Amino acid sequence: MKEQTTGTNILVIGNNLELQNCLSGAFSERNFITFCPEEKIFFENIKTKHYSLIFLTMDPNQEDPLALLSWIQSTLPYTPVIVTSRTVNTELTVQAIKAGAFDFLASPFSAEMVQHTANMALENRSLKNEIDYLRHRQDIIYSFDRIIAFTPAMQDLINTLRKFSETDSTILMTGETGTGKSLLAGTVHFNSHRRKRPFVKINCSNIPENLLESELFGHERGAFTGADKLRIGRFEQANEGTLFLDEIGEMSLTLQTKLLRILEEKSFERLGSNKTIYTDVRVIAATNKDLKQMISAGFFREDLYYRLNVLPITLPPLRARKECIPPLSTHLLEKTKRSVKKNIKGFAPEIIEWMQTYPWPGNIRQMANVIERAAILEESEIIQISNIHIPETITPPTTLASPPPTTPSVTQTDSEKETIINALEESLWVQKDAAAVLGISPRMLNHKIKKLGITHKRWRANK
Repeated sequence: MKEQTTGTNILVIGNNLELQNCLSGAFSERNFITFCPEEKIFFENIKTKHYSLIFLTMDPNQEDPLALLSWIQSTLPYTPVIVTSRTVNTELTVQAIKAGAFDFLASPFSAEMVQHTANMALENRSLKNEIDYLRHRQDIIYSFDRIIAFTPAMQDLINTLRKFSETDSTILMTGETGTGKSLLAGTVHFNSHRRKRPFVKINCSNIPENLLESELFGHERGAFTGADKLRIGRFEQANEGTLFLDEIGEMSLTLQTKLLRILEEKSFERLGSNKTIYTDVRVIAATNKDLKQMISAGFFREDLYYRLNVLPITLPPLRARKECIPPLSTHLLEKTKRSVKKNIKGFAPEIIEWMQTYPWPGNIRQMANVIERAAILEESEIIQISNIHIPETITPPTTLASPPPTTPSVTQTDSEKETIINALEESLWVQKDAAAVLGISPRMLNHKIKKLGITHKRWRANK
């Protein structure tokens, strides 16, 4: 039996000596039990103390035995109530359960029965709290109505995704890095019938190939050196939910073959095991690569492409949706100023005009980084253009008459190191974000960092 949670506050309402003795034996001293023989004492206690669980002794001979239970349910909806009685009364049991009681226990009581029921009630309470938190949180973050879509192309895309969310078919999202593919994948999941099941994300470019297989499919203990315990893979974790495979174009041909099998047969084996595991997972894949070009070059399986591309979505880059830039920049600033704890009210007028002329090679992610850095540096209530910083090759114009900046290129060997360092500074030395600014993969950026000997004190290692 699972041990009771440490420090749980339990309230016992009613004068039932048998139950009190049973509870004292069922729970350890680490838990806190308060006995309220009268309702008056209960109302005094409830004003000053929070309880995780309530035992309510109910007398069927009372004028309205359900009155207090109804009050607790309306006032403390997340506190489970276990109703107890000295006698078995089927009608009262049914009424109490319908009124919201978690369970009904009748005398004689046993410590084991009481503790088991209490454990179940507390686990149920924890699950309800988590679901409620996620529901409210996800409704805010993953809502189609909150996505900034001020261009016809984006509005059509959102309407299409609304329809896609009603199906279980595989979705393939394509578009430049930083265009919001992860957000839209989450929005599809949390507006589907799978919304109460897991939404699991994995970036195929951030994990070495020899570890990605274990991440996806899991492994048994002893499957390889260092596998000291069983590991559940992402496909197992996402069962009955949605798995978002970001940067699918970085996946090796070997893993592509295994992924194809899962999509077709809905089954796989953990590394080191012959046991077939069946899974019900909706897959949403995303890439910034041209998969058709990769197929021609022999780097991506054609059959996997057609299996993934059941419902295709192409996200336009930020420079193609300029009408979205003013509201998007305001939204990102609101998020940033809360995290940096500054009362910044907006941008200088020339910044918005500049933002609409800048090509944003890193798209929304790059914009978020630029705004965060500017907010950290800004000392006034309005962000000034002097605090808008991007690599030297794409410095924002000082006047509106200046031509728009160009996208940085890491192929210019004479300024390659300087360009990369500027991108890293802009991205607060987060390599993944800097790669997005530069328009290259994180793996390629890491290779160039090592090659050029670039280091930073925040990095744990510079190998």
